[in-house]
Amino acid sequence: MSLKNDLFLRALKGETVDRPPVWMMRQAGRYLPEFMEIKKKYDFFTRCQTPELASEITVQPIRRYGMDAAILFSDILVIPQAMNIEVQMKPDFGPYLPNPIRTQKDLDSVIVPDVDVALGYVMEAIKATKEKLNDEVPLIGFAGSPWTILCYCVQGQGSKTFDKAKELCFTQPVVAHELLQKITDTTIAYLKAKVKAGVNAIQVFDSWGGMLSPTDYNEFSWQYIQQIIDALKEETPVIVFGKGCWFALGDMAKSGAAALGVDWTCSARNARYLTGGKITLQGNFDPARLLSPPSEIKKMVTQMINEFGKDSYIVNLGHGILPNVPVENAKAFIDAVKEWKPVS
Repeated sequence: MSLKNDLFLRALKGETVDRPPVWMMRQAGRYLPEFMEIKKKYDFFTRCQTPELASEITVQPIRRYGMDAAILFSDILVIPQAMNIEVQMKPDFGPYLPNPIRTQKDLDSVIVPDVDVALGYVMEAIKATKEKLNDEVPLIGFAGSPWTILCYCVQGQGSKTFDKAKELCFTQPVVAHELLQKITDTTIAYLKAKVKAGVNAIQVFDSWGGMLSPTDYNEFSWQYIQQIIDALKEETPVIVFGKGCWFALGDMAKSGAAALGVDWTCSARNARYLTGGKITLQGNFDPARLLSPPSEIKKMVTQMINEFGKDSYIVNLGHGILPNVPVENAKAFIDAVKEWKPVS
């Protein structure tokens, strides 16, 4: 079946388009009243693990705003769960891993699972979502980068510094690399299964990549992301988003990834310069700027498109949408892209 709206996939290929496509990281979720209704009834991992709920949450923003791509409602921490690492999601606290991995002995109980068994519910959610989308727009599947997953597995919770994760890397590098490889192997199998189940593209979120120095980034993050790109690029377009990783954009541009996400601290001009001006870029509106008045949002989005250029560009935020963004402000963001016209 061909998609009714393939603008997103065309932008990933670098084709000439009339306007750039738009979607928002975390678009399926907490800023939408219809999501909050579901949240009242079901806890976080129930929502992730129930295909009917996950697919419904995925299509909610498409129904409301008509983005050019849907992203599957899930979480990056389903991977450690499948690897025999307990993950809880505590209200008003976030992820909590009661038994963090800090020694070789801890690591011995970590498995590389059969993803079709351990994460079969994700594949079912993809199939249910594809049915609901009815070929309107492409569906994006995603995973966290191995380094970002390691951060949670070792720290045991969110952190501003991920000091324990770094300590493991710098004092027990053998253990760190073994854990990173297990996560990478699981992630590759997981993403391949997602492609088989029907996603049209994948995104790797390196949310905590910017915590590392450029040298440490190459050793503990980038080489594992490169393995994922190498394993998947022939099967599907791969988008890599490293928050705070502007220093790696040059290497990323040569990696075989179809597109690179950019956060709001890197200007369009610098991002184009650092990537050699050829690869598709995605981003990079400051999510907090969606709290500005809608008229101001529209002006800023128009300016952002003009700075990146309409081709080889996907309009997005520079990180996930915040829960306190008014629905009309999110609409202004999407509408500004759809209404964009080239300056004659």
